[in-house]
Amino acid sequence: MDIFSLPADAFGDRFALEALPLAREPAGYAVQMLDTDKLLDQVTGVFLPVRSEKLRGLFDSFDAAFAAAHRWVDSHCQDPDDHRLAIVPASFDSVLNRHVLIYGVLCGQP
Repeated sequence: MDIFSLPADAFGDRFALEALPLAREPAGYAVQMLDTDKLLDQVTGVFLPVRSEKLRGLFDSFDAAFAAAHRWVDSHCQDPDDHRLAIVPASFDSVLNRHVLIYGVLCGQP
């Protein structure tokens, strides 16, 4: 059950991975906590660093990432405008066995 009603752009504008001009091939959508290198883990629902071997941070669709971010906001925020989350394209480096933030650490303030 959703506690908050969030707008469609609550975690950034909707995008399709295949439409983005990226320097690195994306492997999926991720929910990033702004100002950190942490992604929302699909299994536990907590944020883990991209270097964590336990992290399962790639979602198959924007909608799946949005739903996971929405659940996190419902559980952790008293004011939904204070969530500090963004849906971003991400990759996975199989050599280093870690997630990669294609855009790097995004800042909450310009």
